[in-house]
This record gives sequence, C-alpha cells and structure tokens, in this order.
Amino acid sequence: MRLTRCSVVSVLSLSLGLPVVAHAAPYPDDPASDAAPDTSIVVTALRTPVAQDRVSSTVTVLDEAAIRQVQPLALTDVLVRTPGISLSRNGGYGTATSLRIRGADAGQSVMVIDGVRLSDPSATSGGYAFSNLFVDDIERIEILRGPQSILWGSDAIGGVINVTTRRAEKPLEGSLAVEAGTHKTVNAQAGVGGTGTLIDWRLSASTFSTDGISARSNGTEPDGYRRTSASGTATFKLAPNLSLDLRGYWADARNDFDGTSGDSLVYGLTKEWSGYAGLNLALLDGRFTNRLAAMQTETDRENYDPARAIRPLNFDAHGRVRRFEYQGSFRFSDAVQAVFGAEREEQRMTTASPGNNTAPYALVPQRASTDSLYGELRATPLAGLTLNGGVRYDHQSRFGGNTVFSAGGVYTPNAGKTVLRASYDEGFKAPSLYQLFSLYGNADLKPEKAKGWSVGFEQALGSVLRGSATWFERDTDNLIDFAYCPTSGPLPASCYVPGTTTTRFGYYANVRKAHARGIELSGDARIGVLFAQGNYSWIAAQDRSPGGADFGRQLARVPRHLANVEGGIDLPQGVKASVAARYAGATFDRAGSRTTLPDYWLVDLRVQWRVAGGLTVHGRIENLADRHYETASGYGSLGRTVYIGLRSRF
Repeated sequence: MRLTRCSVVSVLSLSLGLPVVAHAAPYPDDPASDAAPDTSIVVTALRTPVAQDRVSSTVTVLDEAAIRQVQPLALTDVLVRTPGISLSRNGGYGTATSLRIRGADAGQSVMVIDGVRLSDPSATSGGYAFSNLFVDDIERIEILRGPQSILWGSDAIGGVINVTTRRAEKPLEGSLAVEAGTHKTVNAQAGVGGTGTLIDWRLSASTFSTDGISARSNGTEPDGYRRTSASGTATFKLAPNLSLDLRGYWADARNDFDGTSGDSLVYGLTKEWSGYAGLNLALLDGRFTNRLAAMQTETDRENYDPARAIRPLNFDAHGRVRRFEYQGSFRFSDAVQAVFGAEREEQRMTTASPGNNTAPYALVPQRASTDSLYGELRATPLAGLTLNGGVRYDHQSRFGGNTVFSAGGVYTPNAGKTVLRASYDEGFKAPSLYQLFSLYGNADLKPEKAKGWSVGFEQALGSVLRGSATWFERDTDNLIDFAYCPTSGPLPASCYVPGTTTTRFGYYANVRKAHARGIELSGDARIGVLFAQGNYSWIAAQDRSPGGADFGRQLARVPRHLANVEGGIDLPQGVKASVAARYAGATFDRAGSRTTLPDYWLVDLRVQWRVAGGLTVHGRIENLADRHYETASGYGSLGRTVYIGLRSRF
C-alpha cells in the first residue's frame, strides 16, 4: 500500500521518533493531492505489513513528504534528524561515515533497501558504509529501534533502517530533480516507470559531484567526491496469485580523503552492486503468502596514493554476500497472524595492503556462512490489545549456534488517540570477516550479544497537538573493539600477525561490556498555517567492563544529548518555509581517549514553492551561522552552504 503524504503535524511524530505515523493533508506538490488521506498506516520493516497499532517496538516512518521537507542529499541527512541517532564523518560528503542508533556502534545496525540487506564483509565492522548512499529515488524510510535480530539476524543490535524506492502508479510516468550549490556541488536524478496488467517497472539514475572541503580540519586542499548510480525494479504478474520481483542497484564513486597527518592526494574508488530475484505465491485466498528469494551484494574498494612512486595502490578489498530466503506468513484469523522463514547467508572477503614495491600480493579469500530459522506470532486477544513473541536460531560456521527471543505488546484504548507500547528484544552480532582475518584480525572473537527493552506512550490532543515519550535500556556483552599493543616491553602473542613473526600495533578483541539507557521525547503542533515540531534524546551509553579503566564512561562519539526543532509556515498557495536547528552534545573521540569533541548547534533555512502541477522549486541554507564543529577529531565539516533546485513529476 502506498502512503499518502503527511502534513507537517504528522511528519513530526514520525521524524521525531514516535512509534507510529499519523497522516493528515496530502503534500502540496503531490500530483495526487486531491486524493483522500490514508489513515491505515503499515510498517514493513517487520518483513510483512503490520498495522501501526499492532507494532510494539519503537518505529519511525518517513514518507516522501517528510523526506522532501528536509531537502536532503545523503540518506544520513534525514536519519540524523530523528531521535536517538548520531552521526560522525571524516570530512565532507563521501568520506568515512558512521551512524549510531541509541548509542549502538556503527556496525550494529542493519541497512535494507527494497528487501535487500546491504553489507560489506570487507568493511571493518561488516556493516554498510553510509558514505555512498544518497536519497535518489527513495520514497519511504522506516527506522526500527532496539535489538531486532528475530527477523533480521546478525548486526541488528541498534536497529534496522528499511528503505523503499519509488514505484510506478501510472501506465507511464517520470520524475526529474536537479540541484546545485556551494563547493560546485551538482546533484541530478531522473526516473521513468509504468504499470500495466502484466508488469510494473521503474528505472532511475543519478549523479552527484562536489569539489568538497578539506577532510582534515587544518587542511587547505579540497577533497572532492563524485558518484554515479542506477537502479531498477520490475514485477511480473505471472498469475493472479503468483508474481516475480527483480531488483538491481549499481553505484560507482570516487572520493578524495586525508589521513591523520594532514593534506594528501590519496583517493578511493568504490563500486557497489546488488541484485534480487523473488518469487511470490499467495494461497488460501491470500491467507498464506510465500516468498522464495535469492540476492547478492558486492563491494569493490581500492585506495591509491599518487605520492607512491612504485605502486600507487595501497589498499585492495572485495566483499560479497549471497543470501537465499524463504519467508512465509499465515493469517489464522483477523486476530492472529504468524511470520516464519529460513535463510542461508554466505559471506566472502579478500583484503590486502600492498607495499610501495613490485612484490606480488595475495588476495586470499575468507568465508563464513550462516543458516537460520525464525518465527514470530502476533495476536489481538482483546480489542485494542496486540501481543507478539518470536524466536530465532542461527548457526554460524565460525562460532556455532545462537538463539534469541523477543516479546512485546501494544494497547490503544481510544482508536489511536492514546498508544501504549512495551517490548523486550534480544540481538547479536557475529564478528566480521575483517575483524577475524584481516591484518589486525583475531580468529578467536566471540559474537556480541544484546538484551534490550523499551516502554513508551503517544498522546494526541485533538488535531492540534501530539506528543510521545519512550524509555529504553540495552545491555551488550562481548563488544568488539580495537586493542592497542604496548609500545615497550615484551609483546603478547596477539600483537603478532597470526602465523608470522611480523608485529602489529593492534588487533580486534572482545574487550567490553556496555549499558545504554535513555529517553526520547517528541511533540508537534499546528495552528492554521503555522507549525512547530521538536524532539529531544538523552542517551547514557556507558562502558561497563568490570575493572576497566573506562568503567562508567560514555562510549566514544555518542552524544549524551541530541535535539531537533523546526518551525515555519505552510501556505495554501504552495509556499512552505521553515527554520530548523539541530543540537549534538559533547563526545569523547574514541575509546580510551581524553580528547573531547565540543557540542554544537546547527541552524538551517528551508523554502519550497509548488509552481504548478508537479513542478516545485526549493532552496536552503545549511549551517547558517557557519559554525565550525567536528564529529571526528581533526576532521573538518561543512560550513555554511547554499543550495537551490527543482523537482518535477509527470
């Protein structure tokens, strides 16, 4: 089901982390703005559509209107404005980017696009690198918070980010968007698609380029970034109850970056692609649905240093993931539904750091596989009350079996005006192949394990005011971190590259326990053409390693305080303007470091005007005060930037 566009009021409850989405007036530049708003909101991040009033976990749903309101370039530009999410980046667009949900580390969240789980076994944490993911053809974003391993397996300790791209709604339709701004930034996207009796399809492509800023805060040489991508989807309607889905994604990027020593000419090349094929079969008048799917994702990364006279190539990595899935859902009645499935995941990685010489280097493949079974039952025993419970078993070729559980409930006594939620979830994260077998690997690593719970409520006061509050806690054991070797005295065996006499300055190890707790508050209001919205998150994510020197200390790069506010005017003539501000509190730069990154406020101005039909002109000023700030010590950030663009649907 395609969502109608949110009003400003309902958008806030989404973007601020309310557990549900409420809809009001359609978005002004939507060609279908005369249609009645859709009040039946579903959540698809649970691997099957579930009505919002039956979801016990905290979930944020952003439809196309909410996304357009932010006018983002990268996906992280949207995510960082939602509760409990913080961001660190080593410079401008295209540089190393880490996203944290409720204090969970960057590799402890799952990224899904159109049902395809994205990951890179050759990356440090094995998760997805957000640096190359832009908004492009995205229509919907769901952020499911808290451990979610029942349905999504390894890595889902912090949560799941589920993205849906646009689907065709007419026999033939298209879209076009162009934007330009500071630092010679140009972003363009186009798409075309159609729907018919036998096939629904859409193709899209985008390009982005910028001269950028110096990645190092004290640098003078700009580090540019360019990216080209294409995607396509097709659904073949083979029979009334049988369909075939084909999906593909490709991206090619180049980014300049700096190391810790300052300006350099080093650059990286990254190529990504993913493919999906799924067969869908509905039986028993739609009560029993089945999906059989195969998918593959690949990432190639190469780094070059032109200052090296003999061999400029200084890093070579390739990661590949193959997944085979069966998923079924059965509706016993309107009150009882079940989702269940089986999966096999096969990971492969090669990495090498060639020296500045002519000596050959080897790319030795490392592999791991995981076989999984899962099931979840959702029941509504009483009007307004829904209970859910689930279990998952994984067997990983490197560390063996693991079982996790979940349970929750949601109660809506007055048709959604009041919503009460509570959930308990478990999660785990298998060590990445890079952490196991790279130059700094440790084959004896154990999986990280987490247990978390949350309670929350949402309250609407008529159509003017809406607010929510959520409390969460999470314990994580066996956290994997980088352990540095001593600089003097005898070295332990772990400070040698396995199987060699070559020393290394550090290695990956299970070194910590962590406890995270916090509260997420949000509210929005609308009076006539005026609107205001805001959210605040307090996150105490602490090291709880017994006897450790950092016991009780906030985890690295996790602000204790996060806030977003926005206010503006939304005129019936199609003009919308707002002022938005974002706050991030002070953080420690890394574990064991006393380097503190100061807190900061960023203020943005946004305006958009629906000129006619599906044509909208928009512009914004980001970081209006030209504030200097750092999210990683020694690395720069974008100052004041100005963008103007247009988008059209036809």
